[in-house]
Amino acid sequence: MYLFDEDIHLEKTEENGFHGKIASNWSINGNPDGGYLMALAAKAMAKCAQKKQSPIITANFISRCTPGDVFIRVEQIGDSTQFSRTCSYIFQDGEEKVRAFGTFKTENTACEVKRFESGPPEAEPMERCIAIPGFDNYTIYQNMDVRLDPRCAGWMEGRLSEKSEHRGWILFKDGRPVDMFAVLLMADSFPPAVFASQGMVAWVPTIEMSVSIRNIPKNCKRLLCRFKTRFINCGLLEEDGEIWGENGVLVAISRQIAQFRKT
Repeated sequence: MYLFDEDIHLEKTEENGFHGKIASNWSINGNPDGGYLMALAAKAMAKCAQKKQSPIITANFISRCTPGDVFIRVEQIGDSTQFSRTCSYIFQDGEEKVRAFGTFKTENTACEVKRFESGPPEAEPMERCIAIPGFDNYTIYQNMDVRLDPRCAGWMEGRLSEKSEHRGWILFKDGRPVDMFAVLLMADSFPPAVFASQGMVAWVPTIEMSVSIRNIPKNCKRLLCRFKTRFINCGLLEEDGEIWGENGVLVAISRQIAQFRKT
């Protein structure tokens, strides 16, 4: 079993209730990564939802989680011909920490309209990109291979860009294939795009994040990503993401709202 699968493993303890453990292997500055927490919530919802495909997962991060035991409760919101709608609650020490909503649908057998008004980002081949190093408090980069296009990585050497944008590649270091849970983690694994223009700022915690999974290529192990921030004001910013397969397939789009503090 791959490390990520061990760390999102859940045991059913009651009807629509699951016990799990938040691992320390997917942390940013000592805090569990938001995409990892979304993967835990989605794992519980997927176990309960009648439909399993192409989920849209939105999470509200109410309070900070820490590595350790969690209880996840799932509530069925509604079920129609096309969609299953669910809600999951992550509790730690009896306190609600994360509330996530999931919309799952039936498998796509045909796509009547396919129109992309923009394509995959231009990025250097992976071997020419800059790897994000793993530090003690940034364990996610000990387990994920995240590489930035050199044109976006100047902030790592004090050279800032006019645009808050990151482009690059991502994959598991142990070779785990991509699935819906991996996409949720990967959507929040890059350093904040605002680093490109502002440098490594003090405070960019996610308040709310949504990931819409469209199509996951078979036997896929690495993805090409673009994350962009256009507006920083009133202590908040948005980050819009695109995740692509190597064959030009749009895998997912994301948006997160985060707090911003320069120092």
